[in-house]
Amino acid sequence: MAAVEFITDREIYTRVIQTEIPQATNFVWLGTSNLKDLHVEKRGRMVPFLEILSDLIERKVAVRLLHGKEPGPAFRADFDRYPSLIHGMERILCPRVHFKSVVVDGRFAYTGSANLTGAGMGAKTDPRRNFESGIVTTDPALVAGVMEQFDSVWRGAHCGPCRRKDYCSDYLDILPTQNPRR
Repeated sequence: MAAVEFITDREIYTRVIQTEIPQATNFVWLGTSNLKDLHVEKRGRMVPFLEILSDLIERKVAVRLLHGKEPGPAFRADFDRYPSLIHGMERILCPRVHFKSVVVDGRFAYTGSANLTGAGMGAKTDPRRNFESGIVTTDPALVAGVMEQFDSVWRGAHCGPCRRKDYCSDYLDILPTQNPRR
């Protein structure tokens, strides 16, 4: 793969979801504003993407999910089918997150327009898929930039001055020594 490559539509699914994420050995970071039930191919059958994440956790791969709003009901029902996700996947809801990114092992990154949904990630058929685009890269400086944006939100660097705390259920867990609601 080239150090930087522009990809669209079904290529996002093929490169990011089918190829890179399952190969993770250390960690996967997923950032998305919208989070819905996403089904992916696994050994000839369609399964919830959460099954892939559960498989990673069982292999001791750390999984972090940063999302902008509560997932839909089908996602929540699927989530409950995979007990390893409950304690094995770290998750933060931040209503200000609008970026879409995937980082695998600090060596690969995707950043672009696609949410973690079937229509966004290109898993649906052509007539039902969104028109999406993004960049995949193994360039260390670009991967580091995607990681820094994700990690700055993850560690709460923006929570202090944020004006959306009433919509964020997790910021007190990120910054337990502050009480900005006063």
